Amino acid sequence: MKFGIQGVNSGPISTADSVARVAILAEELGYESIWTGEHLLLPDPYAPPAPVEPECRFVDSVATLGFMAALTKRIKLGSGIILLPQRDPIVLAKELAGIDVLSKGRLLFGLGVGYVPAQFEALGIPYEERGARTTEHIEVLRTLWSEPKPSFDGQFTKFSGIQSNPRPVQQPHPPIIVGGDSQLAFRRAVAQGNGWYGWHGLEGTVEVLKGLEKAAQEVERPESLGRLEISICPTREEPGITDMDTVKQYEDLGVDRLVFVHDPWDSSRFPSPENEDAVVRFIEEQARPLGLG
Repeated sequence: MKFGIQGVNSGPISTADSVARVAILAEELGYESIWTGEHLLLPDPYAPPAPVEPECRFVDSVATLGFMAALTKRIKLGSGIILLPQRDPIVLAKELAGIDVLSKGRLLFGLGVGYVPAQFEALGIPYEERGARTTEHIEVLRTLWSEPKPSFDGQFTKFSGIQSNPRPVQQPHPPIIVGGDSQLAFRRAVAQGNGWYGWHGLEGTVEVLKGLEKAAQEVERPESLGRLEISICPTREEPGITDMDTVKQYEDLGVDRLVFVHDPWDSSRFPSPENEDAVVRFIEEQARPLGLG
């Protein structure tokens, strides 16, 4: 089982000093990976389904991953998740390749579709196109990262006669990890992803795996993708410290990675010494029953 830490670019951990403190600590303790979240913008005044108030802080994922690459040497750097349809895939491919190069091959690229219509409206992207854009954008990134003569003729992106170098260090490309709990997301993970990522307790994980099994019967999985790696952030339904007995239960279900967060609502909090210290204590305390540190 691999162990990660989530939430290093939002809420209490959204200043240079706090991000540095948590990234360096997680690496020193022996966590395998550290993950960002993403909301490019939030509706003001607050309106559902936005997850938090408009004043809440989310440092850009790409900027945070690059910052942490310079501070660390071994820990993997994950986006959990980047909202892919809200991004220009050609620009994003360049940005993420840069992170993989500068981190010497430590990027884990997690992506999602998004669910806040106001974000898409502000960006001038039709909300109803988000699924189709996500599916196509994955292939744009894969093409730019791995094809010797990249060209693409899609609904939203077209190019030929170009190069975008340097390519990622990881070959054929960094792991593509698909987030989302809908059956469409499960199908996308099976058809296009190296992994799947989501927030669930044990019962929720059982249902997710059933959904992924159903998706595997509905769509073809290319052999080149290998086995679908499962990453779970377990604390939304089961807050608190996870012990090795619980880890074994996840492992028996087929989970490959647990990504811990101090509190799912941390992103709604603001930076302060007290809030930062609470996150740090959680990371240290969670390491002990896992045999880290």
